[in-house]
Amino acid sequence: MARWELELLKKYCQGEALAVIAAHGRVVADLALNVCRSLGLPDAECKFVEEAALLHDIGVSRICLPKIGLTTGFPYIMHGILGREILENEGLPRHALVCERHIGVGLTVDDIISQHLPLPQRDMTPQSTNEQIICFADLFYSKNPGRITHQKSPERVRSKLAGFGDQKVKIFERWMELFGAGLDIN
Repeated sequence: MARWELELLKKYCQGEALAVIAAHGRVVADLALNVCRSLGLPDAECKFVEEAALLHDIGVSRICLPKIGLTTGFPYIMHGILGREILENEGLPRHALVCERHIGVGLTVDDIISQHLPLPQRDMTPQSTNEQIICFADLFYSKNPGRITHQKSPERVRSKLAGFGDQKVKIFERWMELFGAGLDIN
């Protein structure tokens, strides 16, 4: 990733956090691009998906995540809205929405209220196909150092989502039908 996206990440991230966020963004972008190609999306859409996937976790730079060297900041759940703020300020409103809408399979107002999340009470679910593709690809990778390139199985993703309710698993199952064909993730 020797492009403008890396320079933008460097503006907000340093050290281990930069390495983790950049590496995680790259594996998510690669899987998202595979999905785009399997769907036959136009090059312009594929380009946007790659850019947005590379930047989707820029908000992690403002959270507390000691395992990657971030010892002060906001709670992890806020990295989506923080990323949106960063990218809107950088003049990237479409990319910014990906940041806000990529958490899990998306967060509804009911999720935010019922889980008492420190987030604005608004719909934060992926709306466009591009947003859904990035959200889907992100589910298969963690930001745990040493495991960044390890792709989770669909069973592992389902298991993690099950803790948030059957509806979240149903969304993932729909995405598997839409995006999983032809990918080496089964």
